[in-house]
Amino acid sequence: MQVTRGGIITELLKDVQIPRMFRAHQSFPAEKIEPADIPAVVFREMGQEAFASKIQPGMDIAITAGSRGIRNVDSITRAIVDFVKSRGADPFIVPAMGSHGGATAEGQVEVLRSYNITEESMGCPIKSSMEVVELGKSTLGKTVYLDKNAFLSDGIIVSCRLKPHNAFRGKVESGPCKMMTVGLGKQKGAALVHADGMDHIAENIPDMAQVVLNSGKILFAIPCLENAYDETMKIEAIQPQNIIERESELLKLAFQNMPSLLVGEGDVLIVDWIGKNFSGSGVDPNITGTFSTPYAHGGIKVQRSAFLNLTAESHGNALGTGLASAITKKIFDAMDVEQMYANCITNTVISSSSIPIVLATDKEAIQFCITTCNRIDKTNPRIVRIPNSLHIADIMLSEAYYKDVQEGKYAGLTATGGPEELLWDQEENLITPIC
Repeated sequence: MQVTRGGIITELLKDVQIPRMFRAHQSFPAEKIEPADIPAVVFREMGQEAFASKIQPGMDIAITAGSRGIRNVDSITRAIVDFVKSRGADPFIVPAMGSHGGATAEGQVEVLRSYNITEESMGCPIKSSMEVVELGKSTLGKTVYLDKNAFLSDGIIVSCRLKPHNAFRGKVESGPCKMMTVGLGKQKGAALVHADGMDHIAENIPDMAQVVLNSGKILFAIPCLENAYDETMKIEAIQPQNIIERESELLKLAFQNMPSLLVGEGDVLIVDWIGKNFSGSGVDPNITGTFSTPYAHGGIKVQRSAFLNLTAESHGNALGTGLASAITKKIFDAMDVEQMYANCITNTVISSSSIPIVLATDKEAIQFCITTCNRIDKTNPRIVRIPNSLHIADIMLSEAYYKDVQEGKYAGLTATGGPEELLWDQEENLITPIC
């Protein structure tokens, strides 16, 4: 597909004015665990007799590691490994990420490598395979599968992040239950979890998780929660018989500590970077409002959104592009549809892998979004710019918000600079730093 500057699109957009923007800081609750204290917290949680006693000398213990971007995931995982070793057992890491990594064993190892989870950094083997064993059927009639390497171990420790999901609402969303059914189910199991659609996945996940729990293979879960600044806030070990109920309780805490774009609404959202290291769908719709299904809601309300860059950590998986109004040629050229479509085949949600309007440059993508908005003041549009959907403490806002921010209309939002023109390089890439 030819996408170049200088043609009819450039001509049509050349007079669209992009407003001056100012830097702003968003303040949220900031309870956190200092990174240096993470090993001690993990050892404290796992050192409780009810958990430590399950790890005996000589046991082969599988520890899950997923594909989501989690702050301090390498430190958390290494601490779990070290505790297992301290009990005289033999730990190994299992990639628990459904079909991510291109649904290949090698691809999933590469995903972990991008998070500094390697055999060298963890001090234990990584056993990656797409082979699964059948555990049985759920009460809703779904066959439940489990990673073969994990099944052959003497027990599994479920490590993951617990957070709101980006496409559905339920008693449990993203957390230990999803890790057991989707992550450890690999591509085959993940496909069955999603097969009935996102309007039924909230029922399938806990129902299928119960089958995994009934197998007796789960020693315990030790999920982490993050605060609004993408910092580790809580790490808690949970007994298998309590996982479903406790995950539901902790999900409420995760919602309470989720960040948001405090202005609430606007005309255009600019996202500098999308990627699998920020969210399973490239951007977290709980922040950006760009949901792939009608079964979840929240985030900022805007008419148009422009995504500008794809992270290297995504390995070409540009899942989430279909949630944008416009993307740049940079993202289009970086796409690996083998990676993207494997996710769609598994989760049956195709909108997030669709290809939206593709513009030649950052500037034209933003101009396109402004000019295609309806019923707005195009001489003074309300634009919100974020670096990515995971780090939104520091943002930029267009001049239309400046007076209200100065007057304290938005609690927790302060201007850290005055309005200024955005800067572009020779290729019309946006180069004004957000902070």
